[in-house]
Amino acid sequence: MEIFDLTIVGAGPVGMFAAFYAGIRQAKTKLIDSLPQLGGQLTTLYPEKNIYDIPGFPIIKAADLVNNLEKQLRTFSHTYCLDEEVLELKQHDEYLELITNKESHYAKAVVLAIGNGSFQPRRLLIDGADTFENHGIDYYITDLMKYAGKKVAIAGGGDSAIDWALMLEPIAAEVSIIHRRDNFRGHEHSVQKLKESSVNIYTPYLLHELSGKELLEGVTLQKVKSDETIAVNIDYLIVNYGFSSSLDHLKSWGLESTRQAILVESDMRTSIPGVYACGDITTYDGKVKLIATGMGEAPTAVNNALHYINPKNRTQPGHSTSLFPQN
Repeated sequence: MEIFDLTIVGAGPVGMFAAFYAGIRQAKTKLIDSLPQLGGQLTTLYPEKNIYDIPGFPIIKAADLVNNLEKQLRTFSHTYCLDEEVLELKQHDEYLELITNKESHYAKAVVLAIGNGSFQPRRLLIDGADTFENHGIDYYITDLMKYAGKKVAIAGGGDSAIDWALMLEPIAAEVSIIHRRDNFRGHEHSVQKLKESSVNIYTPYLLHELSGKELLEGVTLQKVKSDETIAVNIDYLIVNYGFSSSLDHLKSWGLESTRQAILVESDMRTSIPGVYACGDITTYDGKVKLIATGMGEAPTAVNNALHYINPKNRTQPGHSTSLFPQN
């Protein structure tokens, strides 16, 4: 039975950075993720999406961010267990046991960086939506050029929907965005760029009907609290209503949590000794869910987890410049 110093559950950007930082602290580290590749939702759902709130990068594509993190992570010889879903977490006297759908893993401490848990897109609930899925209706974008020269509509009013609309504007023949409220929920700067763009804005409208034979050819929109309808010819409809996730298993593990997150202290410890957490899965007073926030929480979780393993380990180690040779 091989016992690691740290096992990090979740290989999204925050989990990847936590693993890198664990390497800096010379911790024997294992990384587990239910997806078959590193990068979490960024790789699976949003590889083409531009990200604007990563420190030091005015703009960076999600796939490029993951590639940079993977290159950084290769500095150390960690153990990777991908395509494994953690089902149970058990406490033993001197170690923690993580039981996956494939095997058991053992660690002196665990860092949970599982984002929003296992996720599924919130699907469009109108007649014919399932028929047109992957035949005109998409729930995420993996290749922007698929929409080159096409008429594309995006349903949604948050940051992701706005970002997709702006990214597709120079690629697609025509872009429309459909939102059921007058006001968008995105960042003010993004909303202003949307209003100044050539994107057709339909607010407040709901998707009412879909039309087409084998492929989607158009949608009918109905104005909220009105009988007024509009027909819009499109080639693709991208539905961006967010994702539903299941975190029910957290309570069965014994973790104190809300419906959507794990409660943590300022040192990122959870209610289970030796289990720490960082990123979107955590909550505390004033929590802001951003990748940048999770990146900051990761070293706090790792340092305190290592201090838990061995109280002689400092929670305030030296700077990285003292650990790597300088050119």
